[in-house]
Amino acid sequence: MNEELLTVPEVLAELRVSRSTWFYWRQTGKGPRVIKLPNGQLRVRRSALGRWLGQLEQDAA
Repeated sequence: MNEELLTVPEVLAELRVSRSTWFYWRQTGKGPRVIKLPNGQLRVRRSALGRWLGQLEQDAA
């Protein structure tokens, strides 16, 4: 699988939210699914971010 993996700073920039907001979403289970690498860093699949945003759009309707 050759899918783009986004870093947390890339996701923050794309969503235009603060780091504290991102980690609040993660803590409360409201954020997109992430991959935790062996070194502890987080990555978000581009497709997972798209699905998550799509779900938010559906919930707002």
